Amino acid sequence: MGASHSNNKNKMESLNTTEKQMLAFVDFSLFFKGHLNAFSLQERFGTAPSEALKAFALYKGFAPENIIEDPENQRLFQATNFKPMFEYDVRKTLVKLSNQISDGYDAITNQPYPIQTPSLLNVPELLVVARLSQAIMNGNAVSIIYTSVSSGSAAREVVPHSIVDNGLRWHVRGYDRKSDSFRDFVLTRISKVTLLSNQIDKRESKHFDEQWNTPITLEIVPHPNNIKYSTAIEIDYGMTDGMLKIQTNAALVGYLLRRWNVDCSPDAKLNGGEYQLWLRNHLNIRDVQNSVIAPGIS
Repeated sequence: MGASHSNNKNKMESLNTTEKQMLAFVDFSLFFKGHLNAFSLQERFGTAPSEALKAFALYKGFAPENIIEDPENQRLFQATNFKPMFEYDVRKTLVKLSNQISDGYDAITNQPYPIQTPSLLNVPELLVVARLSQAIMNGNAVSIIYTSVSSGSAAREVVPHSIVDNGLRWHVRGYDRKSDSFRDFVLTRISKVTLLSNQIDKRESKHFDEQWNTPITLEIVPHPNNIKYSTAIEIDYGMTDGMLKIQTNAALVGYLLRRWNVDCSPDAKLNGGEYQLWLRNHLNIRDVQNSVIAPGIS
C-alpha cells in the first residue's frame, strides 16, 4: 500500500493544473453527489467530449475501486467502498455546498487564503455531510442515528431537503417519519447516515414543507433605546431610509433573528450593547414556529 501511495503521489505531481482540477471535480462530485457524467466536465471546463472521457480514465487510473462505470451513458457512479482521493476540510466543504460550488479545488493546493473566520466549537463529520448531500441531490430518504438532548440516541428515517447554516452550527431540514413532520436536525448530533430508497411520498418532499415555503419579510431598524447614533447602525447594515428589509422563509426566521441579536419585543425592552437592532414588524412573526428562539419573544 505504501508503494502504491507513493506512486500515486508521483503521478499526481506530473499532472498539469487542468488535469488536477478535473480529478478534483470528479472526486468531489462522486463524494458529495454520488455520480457525474461526461457532460458535467465538458460544461465546467469548456472541453471536448474526448477530453472529459480522458479525465474519467485518468481518475480510474488513480482510484479504480472508487467507481462503477456506465460507458453507454458516459457516467461514473460512486462505488460502495468509495474513499475520496483528496482530503476535504469540512468547514470549507459546507460553505462550497451551500453556495453550490462543486470544484473541490482547495483539496489540491496548500496555498492558504488571507482570510480568517472565528473558530467553530463544533464540526460535523465529513461523511455525514457527504451522505446527506447525496440524499438531497438524488431524492433519497436516509436512516440516521441521532442523539437528542431529550431522548438520547435512536434511529430515525428522514427525507432531507436542505442543509442550513444557522449562524452557530449546521443542521439538515427534512421530513421526519417518526414525528410525521418537517424538522431540523443538528449535523453534529448525527453519527451515521444510511441511504435508503428514493421512492418517497410526495407529502415528504420540500414542496409540502409549509414553514420552508412561507415567505417572511423582516423590517429591521436601529434599536430605538440602546443606540444613541442610529446613523452608524444604518451604515453598518446598509439600511435604506433607516430600515433593512430582509426576505427569508418562516423556517429560518428564528435563527436569523437570534444570530444578529435582533430585539423582537413589542416595546424594544431588551437592554444591553448586543441589542443594536429592533424588529419593527414584530407581529409578522407571531405565527412562525421557530420564532420562540428569537430574542424578546415571550
